[in-house]
Amino acid sequence: QVQLVESGGGLVQPGGSLRLSCAASGRFFSINAMGWYRQAPGKERELVAVITNGGSTNYEDSVKGRFTISRDNAKNTAYLQMKGLKPEDTAVYYCKVRYSRGTTIYTDGREEDIWGQGTQVTVSS
Repeated sequence: QVQLVESGGGLVQPGGSLRLSCAASGRFFSINAMGWYRQAPGKERELVAVITNGGSTNYEDSVKGRFTISRDNAKNTAYLQMKGLKPEDTAVYYCKVRYSRGTTIYTDGREEDIWGQGTQVTVSS
């Protein structure tokens, strides 16, 4: 019912910048929280940043001051602006969206989560 399309990953040198995008489409009543997670080889998936539909944000400590999460509610799209990238930021980055089920005029009040397909971010010289 809901699809996510991620884009923006790639290879960047240390200190460089990238911007990730996550666009939600399909059938839903509302997009609630939108978040970015990452998983490095051999490590568990971890939360990087999250933004509510009201614009409140939360960040993992190691990215504070370097990464900025934002969203365009009209486009149902979340962004992750990453600056000052470090080799330890290398990971597959996943978008996760929590949405309210239903249509534009009806909801049954239930929320569901959906994950994007992931996009590789590699920070290396």
